[in-house]
Formats: sequence, structure tokens, C-alpha cells
Amino acid sequence: MKKLRARDLGIPFEGVPGKNNTITDVEGVTVGYSTIIEGSDARTGVTIIHPRGMDDPTPALAGVHSFNGNGEMTGAAWVDEGGILEGPIGLTNTHSVGIVHHALIKWQVEHHGLTQHWMLPVVAETADAWLNNMNGFFVKEHHVLEAINSAHSGVIAEGNVGGGTGMLCYEFKGGTGTSSRKLPQKLGGWTVGVLAQCNFGRRYQLTIAGVPIGNHLKDDSPATNGENPFRQDDGSLIVIVATDAPLMPHQLKRVAKRVSLGMARTGSIGGNGSGDIFLAFSTANADAARGGKIMQLEVLPNDHLDPIFGATAYATEEAILNALVAAEDMTGHEISAKALPQADVKELLKKYGRIA
Repeated sequence: MKKLRARDLGIPFEGVPGKNNTITDVEGVTVGYSTIIEGSDARTGVTIIHPRGMDDPTPALAGVHSFNGNGEMTGAAWVDEGGILEGPIGLTNTHSVGIVHHALIKWQVEHHGLTQHWMLPVVAETADAWLNNMNGFFVKEHHVLEAINSAHSGVIAEGNVGGGTGMLCYEFKGGTGTSSRKLPQKLGGWTVGVLAQCNFGRRYQLTIAGVPIGNHLKDDSPATNGENPFRQDDGSLIVIVATDAPLMPHQLKRVAKRVSLGMARTGSIGGNGSGDIFLAFSTANADAARGGKIMQLEVLPNDHLDPIFGATAYATEEAILNALVAAEDMTGHEISAKALPQADVKELLKKYGRIA
């Protein structure tokens, strides 16, 4: 049975999605997963994003933004400094960053070699310790290879998959979500795609289409009982933004900042304990990182960026809600997490006049 997505509940969204409403609507981008659900303790996995597909190791221009830095994204310092993203991007749980990092370097060396004597792959994490025993170290090298080799374009899975397998979001079951926006030709015709690993937010914060959903759906809130606890949000959100628009690293950093607005549209303010780190890359200008004395690049002027900023915020909002809608009930290491009650959400949206 095909899983419902946020739009299937009638939730109104801004902007026009791409063909599949996924990050893979940006041509060349592929996504693969390894999902680990074993016994009572293993609820985790790996997500891999190939910026130009598995067979094209050409680096991409990129920018990174840390909205709240209580988290990890390896390689982010060099992306910020040099503006270059090389190799696949990995997403996993907090205690498995090392093995994913190691496996990505090994795979890159064996399949594509290195353009220099070192590599700083991007691996980001969120903590799934409530549903997954992170100290069980369930992610192994073969899981990373499974995610690398299973990557594909087109429709991709959401919810309890890949790195998002054991995550929570607004105290419901969270996970992996994706969305995209296709700009009209008069605004450049560019595509912006987003993939989010969602593990953040308190129940009372959850807002959908402007409706305070979390104030009404307080049952089964494992951390706060649904009330405002006057305590920090100690989850995390990792978002990867892809676009085919020809942007420079400083512009992509500005794009990555707009992820924060999409996050806010779902209710979160980014708590002290939340690791909210975002990366944006462009598939344009494929020769930009090849070296040489002089490079000829295409660049979108700054005063043409607003539509891309908006597309990023709107696609992020929908990706987060897609993760919530696709996720299913899960019992794991320490708790049981309930999925977002879709019928109740629809009724509340009707009550507030947001859907017919």
C-alpha cells in the first residue's frame, strides 16, 4: 500500500513541487538507505545522498549553516571555508558517525580515488537513543555500503527509514522526509530539493498550516505530557538542500539559513539542546572544483535569490511534515513512540478552516 504524504491529508502548502516532490527532483541527485530494525534495541540506519549520482565523483559547490550547533556534521568546517563538497553525504545516529565516515572514505578510495591525499566527507547525525541503543553500535560498514549502492533517483521512501529510522519529531514518531519546489520559468525554472532527518521539537510546539496541532494532541507525549515544560528542546534536525541553480558557496550558505524558516513554520524555535545543522549544494558549475588557473562560472545575481529562499523554506516545512505523516508507531530501546494521528490532524485543520 502506498504511504500517504502530507499533501494527501489536504494540508495546504506554498509553492509548486517538482515531479516527485523529493530531493531527487534535482537532476543527478540520488538517495539510498540502510534500515536496521533488529531485536528490541536496534532501531537505526544510514542515509546516503549522492550529489551527482554514485558514478560521478565531481565535487559540488556548497554552503553550510549551523542554526543551533548541539550536533555534528563532519567536514562542515572545510565546506564553510572552501565552499567545496566532495563525495557522498551520510546521515546516521550520533554514535555511528565514525563508522560512516570511515566507510565513505574507503568506498571513495576504492571506486573513484581521491583528488588529493585526504578526504573530509560530510556525515551528520541526530540522536535516536530513546528508540535505539546507540551504544550497541549496530551500524556496520556493510550497512553504509548498502545505502551507497541502493541509491536511486525518482520516488524515495520516507518515515522510519535510513538514518531516520529511530528518530522522534514533536514527540511523535519522526524520521526521514523529503520535498521539492519547481520555480516557474519566469523565475528561472530552477528546482530546489530538500531531505530532512527529523528528531526535534516538543509536542506543544507542533504547528501545521498555522494550526496549533500540538496543543490539541497531547496524548502519548513521552517527554512533556504535551504541556509547555519550560525546558529545552534536546532533539536535532539535519537538512540537506540540493538545487540546480548556479550559486556560489556564499549564496548557498544563505540558502541553508532559510531552512531555519521552514523549521519554524512547523513550530520549533531551535532549543539549546538541539543540533540543527543545514547544508546546501548546487549541481551547476560542474567544473568549478576541478582546478585550473581560471574558471568560467555561471552565477545567479543576489537579487534573483528570493524565489530560491522561499522554495527552500517551503520545501523544508513540507519535508518535515512528510516525515511525520509517513512515520509509523515504533517500540524500541526505552520507549514506544506513536505516529502522528492523521485523522485527528485532518479534523483540526477543518475546525480551524484550513481545509474544506
